Amino acid sequence: MREARADVLVVGGGMGGVAAALAALRRGRTVLLTEESDWLGGQLTSQGVPPDEHPWIEQFGATRSYRRLRDSIREHYRTWYPLTRESLAAPDLNPGRGTVSRLCCEPRVAASVLAAMVGPYLAAGRLTVRYRHRPVAADVDGDRVTGVSFAGPDGECFHARAPYVLDATELGDLLPLAGIEHVTGFESGKETGEPSAPGKAQPANMQAFSWVFAVEHRDGEDHTVDRPHDYAFWRDYRPPFWPDRLLSLVAPDPRTLEPKPRRFVPNAGAGPVVADQSRDPGDTDLWVFRRIVCREVFEPGFAASDVVIVNWPQIDYLPGPLIGVTDEERDAHLAGARSQSLSMLYWLQTEAPRPDGGTGWPGLRLRPDVMGTADGLAKVPYIRESRRIRARRTIVEHDLSLAVRGEHGAVTYPDSVGVGMYRIDLHPSTGGDNYIDVASCPFQIPLGALLPERVRNVLAAGKNLGTTHITNGCYRLHPVEWNVGEAAGALAAHCLEHGLEPEQVHEDPVALERFQRELAADGFELAWPQVRGY
Repeated sequence: MREARADVLVVGGGMGGVAAALAALRRGRTVLLTEESDWLGGQLTSQGVPPDEHPWIEQFGATRSYRRLRDSIREHYRTWYPLTRESLAAPDLNPGRGTVSRLCCEPRVAASVLAAMVGPYLAAGRLTVRYRHRPVAADVDGDRVTGVSFAGPDGECFHARAPYVLDATELGDLLPLAGIEHVTGFESGKETGEPSAPGKAQPANMQAFSWVFAVEHRDGEDHTVDRPHDYAFWRDYRPPFWPDRLLSLVAPDPRTLEPKPRRFVPNAGAGPVVADQSRDPGDTDLWVFRRIVCREVFEPGFAASDVVIVNWPQIDYLPGPLIGVTDEERDAHLAGARSQSLSMLYWLQTEAPRPDGGTGWPGLRLRPDVMGTADGLAKVPYIRESRRIRARRTIVEHDLSLAVRGEHGAVTYPDSVGVGMYRIDLHPSTGGDNYIDVASCPFQIPLGALLPERVRNVLAAGKNLGTTHITNGCYRLHPVEWNVGEAAGALAAHCLEHGLEPEQVHEDPVALERFQRELAADGFELAWPQVRGY
């Protein structure tokens, strides 16, 4: 088996993994980065999800490097796309004018920008990226992980060693391989004291994952996909807590749980939009909700149709999780999620009600080029919930709930390594729960949440940090995952430079303050200005 070495091994090339790699590279370290797909960027790219962000993102509340990513995406459009004069001049250019985000862009554009960001380090030979590789085994010596084995395409394998190993996988895959203490699903209220937690732990009860796809609409054309073999099942499927069949335009309001009709009319509703989920979730008009190409942004005639990402509650997969199951069950759930998404598309093409009284939009056409795949579905499923480390600091609901904290704001952590903001937004779950939605205060990211209780050289660099099932709902979003990964990469490099271990930086006030000063100089925001939650 081939052997690879680096100062820092980053397992997983999603938002947290890329940010972790860049942070270590900026500090002069060598990095080996692995990724299961052939794109970097995770939920932003290979999973196909426009960035979920807080309403102040254009002014503050993110790291400098995350802001550079956003600015570079906009600059890509300004440089290469035929924008209207108004769009070209807009500092807050939103290519899709979607209501979910102020930066709704194509996954392939975000992937190209991320590739450009890591490009100089590839050229310098300090970064190695191994695509299409997943971790399959870990070598452990006491409280340290000494190596990780990876499997790639066509049976290709290699073994990697590094003083620091960062788990940035989407499901926390390194944790069970290395025997790192972790939790899954719902903790009990007895354990966490959280108002929204159940009386008994439910480790198999996790947020649904979704297999996202991109569509446009060509009026007068027929692009109806083949009827999925299990379409009848999905067409009639109705979760007991759902107001209608899942394949319909009626779903619960995430915040009230009342039945809420949605609107779906292709290439309609293209007026100016300013996304602000603090005022409106933005999901009433499904065509506009996650639109990533809006024709009005570009010169007349450039785009024949808008392009829309379908990441709606109708494709949340509820029959089972991807964690804690056999390989056969996992494969069955993945196949089921793909079929559910294709069934949703087929329903939209053939049975969805139209304003004129007819049914179906056969002109809906998958856009494989947008997703970088052969079939138009995302490269990998959109993952909302990971295994989570048993951390030195666990973030709980009452640390940041607006109802609990009120005007006092979220708990202030002396070991803050960043900030984030989003409502606690938990999608329906494999255990039969409906949405759980809790208003939040702007919060900090404590360093202790990145550190496992026992293992000394592994750091959480994504959604696997020390949250609970509840607080995962607001720590899982794009800018927070980026900040978590960036802090983990910076900490690994800092420890190598100063001959320290993460525990020492965390426990020694002088060492912690020195690290926080370094982060601030590198563009991390460690505290919020006076803003109210939502």
